[in-house]
Amino acid sequence: MKKKWKTILSVGVVLIGFCIAFVSVSRLFQPKYMTDLEEGSFISQYYREAGGHDVIFLGDCEVYANYSPMELYRDYGITAYIRGTPQQLVWMSYYVAEETFRYETPRVLVFNVNAMRYSEPVSEPYNRLTIDQMRWSSSKAGIILASATEEERFLSYVFPILRYHSRFDKLTREDFSYFFRVKDNTFNGFQLHTEVVPAGPLPAKRILSDYRFGDICYEYLDRLRLLCEENGTKLVLVKAPSLYPYWYEEYDGQIREYAAQYGLSYYNFAEQTEEIGLDFSEDTYDGGYHLNLSGAVKLSRYFGKILAKEHGLPDHRQDIEIAPAYNKKLQEYDKIVEERTR
Repeated sequence: MKKKWKTILSVGVVLIGFCIAFVSVSRLFQPKYMTDLEEGSFISQYYREAGGHDVIFLGDCEVYANYSPMELYRDYGITAYIRGTPQQLVWMSYYVAEETFRYETPRVLVFNVNAMRYSEPVSEPYNRLTIDQMRWSSSKAGIILASATEEERFLSYVFPILRYHSRFDKLTREDFSYFFRVKDNTFNGFQLHTEVVPAGPLPAKRILSDYRFGDICYEYLDRLRLLCEENGTKLVLVKAPSLYPYWYEEYDGQIREYAAQYGLSYYNFAEQTEEIGLDFSEDTYDGGYHLNLSGAVKLSRYFGKILAKEHGLPDHRQDIEIAPAYNKKLQEYDKIVEERTR
């Protein structure tokens, strides 16, 4: 009997060792998104900051490039985090929100409606930038099933080695340096750009055969709305003030109709650029597609006033439990801004 238990124990140790080795190799081969496609690391940085945010932003590059939580805190004492990722489609935003509610319950959830124009997954590389570094939960399983293209397999997300085994000869020091933890390269999800590339000629506006948003987009927008209602969170819809891709009047009309039907607030900042004070000869880093730091400061200041006055968000600048950490983070933010704008 003693020999039998010794054998079972030995087999157990070998299996545990194999599993640890398998997981470790998978982690090693998986991209760390530090110097190349750093947007792929945004999703994982949230877990170190989770909890205590009055506002959570969801959406694509139109949130993480255009709104600065540090400026919201500086001017209004609003605590916010941006859970944005490249090409974050509506169903992705829903599952990221679902996961977020496991960690905290914000007063306001801001969803950028640009994703409503897309009714199908775009590509596996874009999917990976959102999904790869999510923690495992039913939300991650849901986002994989909803987002996968025909070529993708669920198991390749469970066991990344199945997808990234060909990277064995492409590993760099970065893969070892950030094996356990990726570094922070955002400020509460905000990607800071100080470059200035003035807006120039834009592609011609195409006439579309159909401007209607897909049923799946409405399905997940409904689910997002109901999720917020269940948690007592206000859902606020926004459209960032980008010059391109074009936000057609037909798109805008559908969002206004939806917002009116369900009593939601909707702000199309593309129509308010003059009031915001934006100048696309100096407030964009890529010719009008996204805002740079100076543009994000202006938009954040403008939106922060709305959040404070119209949605009743509290000012935490004198809160002894919150202010010290945010003031320290604000100092770090200002230091980086100063270094990049010299």
